[in-house]
Amino acid sequence: MQPETPGTKELSDIWPASPQARPHPSRPLKRIRPPSFSPANLWEAGNEVLRYRDLLITLSLHRLKVRYKQSALGWAWAILQPLSLMLIYTVIFSVVAKMPTGGVPYSLFVYSALLPWTYFATIVTTAAGCLVLHSQLITKVYFPREILPFTYVIAAFFDFLIAAALMGGMLIYYHTSLNRNALYLIPILILITILGTALALVLSALQVRVRDIGLAMPLLMQLWMFATPVVYPLSAVPARLRAIYILNPLVGAIENFRRVLIQGLGPDFPSLYLTAAVSIIAFPIAYLFFKRKESSMADII
Repeated sequence: MQPETPGTKELSDIWPASPQARPHPSRPLKRIRPPSFSPANLWEAGNEVLRYRDLLITLSLHRLKVRYKQSALGWAWAILQPLSLMLIYTVIFSVVAKMPTGGVPYSLFVYSALLPWTYFATIVTTAAGCLVLHSQLITKVYFPREILPFTYVIAAFFDFLIAAALMGGMLIYYHTSLNRNALYLIPILILITILGTALALVLSALQVRVRDIGLAMPLLMQLWMFATPVVYPLSAVPARLRAIYILNPLVGAIENFRRVLIQGLGPDFPSLYLTAAVSIIAFPIAYLFFKRKESSMADII
């Protein structure tokens, strides 16, 4: 008989063999361990989220109910943020300093970019701290941890829909009609969602270990906004810097969103393809990174 290795226990020593002795004999034992980086594990993680879809729906509805609970303006806050920024930038860049917009009213020009930018920024900033915010839930019960950032993505999308209503009113006010190129808004919005979700997964997993991320997010997002053609057109970027500038994956998304919405033109496919490539590659990598860090979240948080 071989001696028992010190410090190790058999699973039968932890969970008695008798089903009656287990606290919940009908529940399977879930072992959380770091997965390898493989498409099979990504597929398995996706299927697990589907099995917990009721929890995803419940938490998402709860997030929407409490998002602006006990606030005087309620859901109007979803419009107030991009609207206030639009008014500030309109005064600065159409009165104080003239910004070329190709004949488009500046308020319409900037709001058409603030709308997708605010959606992206809301996903990243709110979902980045969701694991730390719900630490008690994570340490008490098992569920796929990515459900938490996913609920913030859903809540940000509803904010986007509310803010988009103001965009519709502005299009009517400025007599701007849509054409069939506006259909490209759907894939552009999907790419923004994928990219924002990928970044939210990475940042939320990292913030469990490095709390400085939450403090740095407002500054980082502000710098990123000015590195993206939100308050100015892409044509304002010097030609010698444009090849480097468009490596920012949001450049293609924001510029094309405005291009197809208020200019009625087809998208600039080279920049949009770059956004699509970064988003499609980044999401599975970010998801697997999140699942790999998931195994130790409850111990560190």
